[in-house]
Amino acid sequence: MRILLIGEFSRLHNSLKEGLVALGHEVIIVANGDGFKNYPVDLSTKAKWCETKLGNIPRQLIFQLTKFDIARIEFGIRFYLHLDKLKNFDVVQLINESPIQTTPRFERFLLKKLFAQNKKSFLLCCGVDYLVAKHLIEKKERYSIMNPYFENPKLKKEFSYILNFLSNNHKKTHDLVYQNIQGVICSDMDYVLAMQKHPMFLGLIPNPINTDAIEFSELKIEDKIIIFLGINRGTYQTKGIAFFEKALEILKAKHKSKIEIVIAENLPYQTYINQNNRAHIILDQVYSFDQGYNALEAMAKGKVVFTGADKEFTQYYNLTEKVAINALPDVNYLVNELEYLIENPTEIIAIGERARKFIDKEHNYIAVAEKYLSKWNC
Repeated sequence: MRILLIGEFSRLHNSLKEGLVALGHEVIIVANGDGFKNYPVDLSTKAKWCETKLGNIPRQLIFQLTKFDIARIEFGIRFYLHLDKLKNFDVVQLINESPIQTTPRFERFLLKKLFAQNKKSFLLCCGVDYLVAKHLIEKKERYSIMNPYFENPKLKKEFSYILNFLSNNHKKTHDLVYQNIQGVICSDMDYVLAMQKHPMFLGLIPNPINTDAIEFSELKIEDKIIIFLGINRGTYQTKGIAFFEKALEILKAKHKSKIEIVIAENLPYQTYINQNNRAHIILDQVYSFDQGYNALEAMAKGKVVFTGADKEFTQYYNLTEKVAINALPDVNYLVNELEYLIENPTEIIAIGERARKFIDKEHNYIAVAEKYLSKWNC
């Protein structure tokens, strides 16, 4: 079967492709690599001209004057140039409602072409889109990635990418997508909470993790406990990084002889992965109910990850023991949880082992690929 995956933000589509290929299917990924993360793709829509010295001059000038990035137009043009290769696929899956990441009108033009020349189409809900943004802005949950904005509306600029999903222009894209897809699949509980009552919701399929490619290494604590914090400035607010930074300052003052703190910022995906390999504990995010991709890959290695692991998550998977530490937007809480691990290193090792077993059971990329095939009714 021929499967076309449009867009890539977290390596989800790459891992899904690996599972589908292992099951004997032909899979093509079309995406721009997601900026500095530079994820691998089969057909690239990367804004190569805008990234040259010549192209970057007008790009920066236009952005300073209008706040519009002309790279978005190049994404669309390069996608358009691939259209002849994107025909007659059995299944098309969009990573979100605007997977091409061009201007709204151009996006709709290209999506119409894509829908018309292929068979079934499906949408992944694995990030913010119209319905998720609407759910968040209505404060339906006890906390969310919008908390910093609710507490300080002056952060509107940092949250504009979420608020833009509520614009009339994007709503037209949302409507077009829902008129042409067969259903929506969610990748974790954060999105299920927003989608669970929608008639097109097909259910939750956990993020696929290529467990064959990620080596589990039992944690050994020979000297200091290594704590890793990866910072992406684009998600600094929504991940609640400031809470981790403040907690680390307190721990540094109290436990300097027992811990080593590693902080990495805005790294390409592969460099980021290599940097966190030494760590025992990974600090991921505080506003989620479930784990994102970076957290899952770290758990697959056997790391202890501070991330979303709230009751919605533990109840869904029927967990009675911790496979990750539920991180909350509370500095004292984070300090207490980290101090407990620092004082009880055997618990770090035990959680790391359970984390890998959980990934093997629930996130194996081939088993997850089979679930996608079932939802696609292939």
